[in-house]
Amino acid sequence: SSGINAEWPLRPGLLSDMRKFREQLVGMPDDLFDIETKIQSLTSNEHILERVVDLRKQLSELPGKFFDLELDVTELTCTEKDKEDEEEDNETDNETEECGLWHLGMNLNPADGHIMDYTTGWSTGTSIGSSGKALSMDFLDSQVWKEPADYVAIVRHQHGVVDAAKVFKFKHWGISLLDRFKDMNPGRMVVTSGGPIQESVAEDAANLSDDPIFSVGGDLAFNWVYGDNGHRIVMTGGFLAPLTPVRDVSEDNTHGLGNHFSCRCNVNVNSNSVWKHEISNIQDCAWPSCQNQKMQGTDHGSGSSLKSGPVYGNYAIFVSQDAGSFPGPGFELQTEIGKAC
Repeated sequence: SSGINAEWPLRPGLLSDMRKFREQLVGMPDDLFDIETKIQSLTSNEHILERVVDLRKQLSELPGKFFDLELDVTELTCTEKDKEDEEEDNETDNETEECGLWHLGMNLNPADGHIMDYTTGWSTGTSIGSSGKALSMDFLDSQVWKEPADYVAIVRHQHGVVDAAKVFKFKHWGISLLDRFKDMNPGRMVVTSGGPIQESVAEDAANLSDDPIFSVGGDLAFNWVYGDNGHRIVMTGGFLAPLTPVRDVSEDNTHGLGNHFSCRCNVNVNSNSVWKHEISNIQDCAWPSCQNQKMQGTDHGSGSSLKSGPVYGNYAIFVSQDAGSFPGPGFELQTEIGKAC
């Protein structure tokens, strides 16, 4: 037995309360730092100052620890729901055909004049673009962004036709993309395990040697923050900068979707717009020795090392609660795919 006594409908409220509490925890170290500064102006007593610093360090660790608890509770309640769903399935003898719906949450076009960098849209859920151009321009559907997501598909497409697709099952179910991308402090979350459950690439697909999603393996990681660098979606098979980079505080050498090389990334604040960029390719080009970082398209700031390059396609992000597979190459995309269960 899972030991859950609450009814399933109470779960969304519980998770929302936990997230709000964690968001309050995130701000506490900064509040204590202000108090610490005032105490320093009042006294030079080392014992008192050490106690304040130690307390601030402990507070800094609390958001991450509480998030681990939040994920465990989410997984526990999802397990309970799976049991309920299984019991309902066993009550019927009618066979049903395969079903499941995919919803378009975001589309990235790296050459439409709008830069969907780390600080734009991902953690705010603000609507971007229009439904009429959802698969040809930068786009974010605020409603889909708030829906619980158990599966995610990253789809590279050419004018709406699937070129390549990777499907992943989230480690922790029932969490929306908005909530996942809000978790920036400390961030650096590997959100899937075991790699993609589906990978489909067209035989004639081009530009696969350094594609940020399809040239490397591994799992999806969200909110990869280090120094003043941030990346919303990266693959663990690429280079992921350690929390304390080995060559510089900001190596500028992690690449993916939704990037920035100069931001207060844990709080989603843009520090210098010249270093924001939408899509960067896999490459070994660490700052400051390398000044030729290859971007896709023209949607990037004017930073001296950011160089425009070919567009490999648009990148669409679809989510689902019940569909474990995605249509393959040649399929013409829509904002909603599949049939309801």
